[in-house]
Amino acid sequence: MKAYIFPGQGAQFTGMGKDLYEKNAAIKTLFDQANRILGFDITTTMFAGSAEELKQTRVTQPAVFIHSVAVGLSQLEKPTMVAGHSLGEFSALVANGALTFEDGLRLVAQRAAAMQKACDLTPSTMAAILGLDDSIVEEICASIDEVVVPANYNCPGQLVISGSLKGVEIACEKLKAAGAKRALPLQVGGAFHSPLMEPAREELAKAIEQTHFSAPHCPVYQNANAQPATDIATIRQNLIAQLTAPVRWTQSVQRMTADGATVYIECGPGKVLQGLVKKISPTAEAVSAA
Repeated sequence: MKAYIFPGQGAQFTGMGKDLYEKNAAIKTLFDQANRILGFDITTTMFAGSAEELKQTRVTQPAVFIHSVAVGLSQLEKPTMVAGHSLGEFSALVANGALTFEDGLRLVAQRAAAMQKACDLTPSTMAAILGLDDSIVEEICASIDEVVVPANYNCPGQLVISGSLKGVEIACEKLKAAGAKRALPLQVGGAFHSPLMEPAREELAKAIEQTHFSAPHCPVYQNANAQPATDIATIRQNLIAQLTAPVRWTQSVQRMTADGATVYIECGPGKVLQGLVKKISPTAEAVSAA
């Protein structure tokens, strides 16, 4: 069984999507439509913008979404299951028919704006913790009297934490003392997938509730609980929870493999998810869609 997987923020690169735009008339129309929906020329930034320009949250999230959907649409076969890492969950919901491209892009743009506002409210950050069991990271985060939580369960031995500047600093010190191989601060704008994203969650919840969702043609394995969902109310609920809940990527891939996924096709920029899949489920095949 084939699973389509979609990357999140951080996978962007200058030139993303340019080859698809030039070779496929339908995808060119998609990109041109995106410029109109967003109200600015995002394709020029995607094709020729600097790394600094592409790192702006209002650009990054729509850019990765647009590229990922375009790659997914270029595939000849429909997936039997889908999943996305953080932002990638919106691309996954377009791929399985739950969202239209237009509605998905509008939600992603609103998500980016809401997250940026939440980041501006409270200085915060994230850090990657390598070489410790998840349970130890969870226990140490819970022992700290600052906001700091597990945010991204990327693969065994790689867990990203998220929280206040002080909370993440203290956690990194304690985790290194507990035997972490590395505690690496990340160059991000704020504490994604933590309680500090609550203002963004509230804002996005209203937009999600007002957006039309259709019955999907295959399950989406959602970040918030790593479970397959086809029920629209459940999909909405998990999508709203996602901003303050951890990304359970390890658990999602484990569940998809248990449910029969043998080939994972990464749709979108980069190859990060393929590497994670191979660490989570070594017997599975992980390839790029392009």
